Amino acid sequence: QVQLVESGGGSVQAGASLRLSCAASGLTFVNYVMGWFRQAPGKEREFVAAIGWSGGITYYADSVKGRFTISRDNARNTVYLRMNSLKPEDTAVYSCAATPTVIPSTSPNQYNNWGQGTQVTVST
Repeated sequence: QVQLVESGGGSVQAGASLRLSCAASGLTFVNYVMGWFRQAPGKEREFVAAIGWSGGITYYADSVKGRFTISRDNARNTVYLRMNSLKPEDTAVYSCAATPTVIPSTSPNQYNNWGQGTQVTVST
């Protein structure tokens, strides 16, 4: 029973920061690439960030590069997404995903395990 549980979302003003967490269970966490995706109402799911097994490789969407940081703590089976300088355009449901591949992927089709998502709302 693979389970991914996101937390840390909320409603904030533009310019604020949030840190999302994704706690994983039921898998050998250290051997999974982890990713964050987001989906706004009426929009397609969008890649945000991904991180390799040991955290040495990270990918970011251009829209969040320089503002968001993905990290992982393999001892705690947890992946994080630190979001700084939040903009209204960042408003979405943020989901954590896992895939047992070696190279991080930006495609949601490569991830076979998903959390339920956590809502992030950024207002002006």
